[in-house]
Amino acid sequence: MDRQTKPETRRENDVIDLLLRQHSLIRELFDEVDKSQGDARTEAFNRLLRLLAVHETAEEEVVHPFARRKLVDGDTIIDSRLEEEREAKEMLSRMDGMDTSTPEFSRQLEALRAAVFAHAAAEERYEFAELRAATSQAERRALAVGVKAAEALAPTHPHAGIESGAANLLLGTPVAIMDRARDVIRKATGKKTSGG
Repeated sequence: MDRQTKPETRRENDVIDLLLRQHSLIRELFDEVDKSQGDARTEAFNRLLRLLAVHETAEEEVVHPFARRKLVDGDTIIDSRLEEEREAKEMLSRMDGMDTSTPEFSRQLEALRAAVFAHAAAEERYEFAELRAATSQAERRALAVGVKAAEALAPTHPHAGIESGAANLLLGTPVAIMDRARDVIRKATGKKTSGG
């Protein structure tokens, strides 16, 4: 293993570091979508949409339920994060399949960026910092394994109304299968398919 792989692997073994890295990737993808045009913009937005959908699902299934139990005032902290996630999913659902070259898409992208960045900042301040202080390294490693497993099975498109861990576990797998089939069809045909 080379030196580059070891630090990255180490960071991904701690759930907080893993999620912070994903927040950084999300910020980079917003910049890429903003700077791109044509098919490159559509592809960048599709990568952003997928990362957001998978990331939020894993947080909702694994991290938020744990934080709800572990943190002082966990219910209040997590309820606020879930409301932010629901609002972002609604925005993403409206944008999924939009023509990325339109002024309306650009307006909605800026609104989405503001909402996602505010949500990420709130998670980092109120949830992640508290979780790091309240958990052991072994707990954070176990949570990282759970997050990676949840991401592997997560829907690839936003589905507003499915924000709880229980709803994700119950509905997530069938929805993920439909999303992944739709992704394959989109890629094979080069066409947009209706989604939701």
